[in-house]
Amino acid sequence: MTAFETVVKFFQDSGYFIYASIFIMSIGVAIAIERFVFLTRTRSQNAKLWAQLQPILQSGRLKEAHGLSTQSDAAIGKIVANGLERLQLPGRREDVDAAMEEGMMEIVPRLEKRTHYIATFANVITLIGLLGTIIGLIKGFTAVAAVNPAEKAEMLSASISIAMNNTAFALMVAIPFLLIHAYLQARTSEIVDGLESAKISFLNLMQRLKAESGSAAR
Repeated sequence: MTAFETVVKFFQDSGYFIYASIFIMSIGVAIAIERFVFLTRTRSQNAKLWAQLQPILQSGRLKEAHGLSTQSDAAIGKIVANGLERLQLPGRREDVDAAMEEGMMEIVPRLEKRTHYIATFANVITLIGLLGTIIGLIKGFTAVAAVNPAEKAEMLSASISIAMNNTAFALMVAIPFLLIHAYLQARTSEIVDGLESAKISFLNLMQRLKAESGSAAR
């Protein structure tokens, strides 16, 4: 028997519950791929835009920095644009910080969106696998009740083997899902930490420019 035939027989012997697990697995894989692509692109866009903004901000060309920030789709562009717009009004550093934090509150939920479903699917698939195993065992014990004693051991062994396929498949899916969920959460935290770091750098830079302009005016 080839590997393909073994896999096909595995699914054929697992009963109807295996198809529910496959359906949930498909949705989970689609979400994992979409989140990975989104987070990778977001991280790259943030790094690229911040590398462009830093020398512009350091030279005090705030209008140019604002234009570049508003034109970009990068998450960090929204935060910097909020900060630059608040700088045009009188206020303290805390006011600018609050304006940039407002941008963070809008961005972070988009970064975390749908990631939690992967961990939920891992738990649901495990429970479905256990349910499929229990239903399979019930059917197996019911079937052997009316069989000759000589055939009971062999038939019961086959029924248990088939029933266990559900749990085995569920664990084969749930374990990678939990690892994928942990990885995506780590990538999300990394991006959020980068945004926080850029925000603090921006505030410190604006404070330094304000101090330098005040000293030059004297």
